[in-house]
Amino acid sequence: MFQVDVNHTRVLEFVIVGFPSLQPEYFHLVGWFFFFLYVTTVMGNLLLIVVFALEHSLQKPMYITMVSLALSDIGFTTVALPKIIARYWWNDGSLGFYTCLFQAHMIHYFGSLNSLILLSMAFDRYLAICFPLRYLMLMTNQTMAVLTLFCWVVAHIFPGISTISVTMMSFCGPNKIIQVFCERLSLSALLCGGPGQYFSDAFAVAMFILYVPFAFILLSYICIIISISRMANGQGRMKTFSTCVTQGCILSIYYIPRFFVYSTPLIPSLNMTTDIRIATSLFYSLFPPLINPFIYCLRTNEIKMIFRRWDVSLEFSDINVLIINFYHNLVRCWGIL
Repeated sequence: MFQVDVNHTRVLEFVIVGFPSLQPEYFHLVGWFFFFLYVTTVMGNLLLIVVFALEHSLQKPMYITMVSLALSDIGFTTVALPKIIARYWWNDGSLGFYTCLFQAHMIHYFGSLNSLILLSMAFDRYLAICFPLRYLMLMTNQTMAVLTLFCWVVAHIFPGISTISVTMMSFCGPNKIIQVFCERLSLSALLCGGPGQYFSDAFAVAMFILYVPFAFILLSYICIIISISRMANGQGRMKTFSTCVTQGCILSIYYIPRFFVYSTPLIPSLNMTTDIRIATSLFYSLFPPLINPFIYCLRTNEIKMIFRRWDVSLEFSDINVLIINFYHNLVRCWGIL
């Protein structure tokens, strides 16, 4: 569907295609997979938020960043998944022009926000491990709250600039987005005359907002590892190092595949089929939000003690028992408890 105005031809709606090679007989199955992924991610992160709100002992800087990450993960999955679920359940993949731009803006907003939150978490752990005697003075709840608010505001800047620039560009058709959601890389391929300079600018912005924080995160982890190596307590050293390795794996999943997906159009030797590109983008976009509550939060001794106390001392309705037991068993399956 198109409309013609004086200045340019503009697409009025886009269509989310999803996996182009997926056969129709698997649509419902894939839709259920995305639905289960969405519900599990939202419930896991929501559980963390509820625990934080109910337990006064958790209201400290480290958990403020964890709750902020949980809210961001819920926001991302809520923006990204419902439309692709509708696409595979009801063959409804259409999005209005500005709805698609809004989704693309929020996709990149939450991606930028997560990068900044991970940076603030790494900074908090750096202070706690490298400067334990000064940590309580340097990092207060108020300081972390201001830092978190700063992340939520600043993360809008680069996606906002990109979104405004897209509204002034021409989309002459086709209008099919070969992806599971609207995002900058897929939209740039639909511009009149091809992606051109817009993709190069978008690539530079994406690399800056993702990998400048990543560089500081790596630096903080190097300092943390050096500090851990000097610990006298061998057991404490191994426990802290194990936590850093686990978090480092999640950071690798979040950052490294992004580089290859965004670099594919610029580096001819990086051959990646469309389905593999989409699957890779889903992996680094949806897997971290799914397991972040377990990696960053439910491994901590305080959360473990709260779950055990809840199991013993609190009386829940049947639905609350079901929810708590589900996640308690899921955590045990991951070998956390």
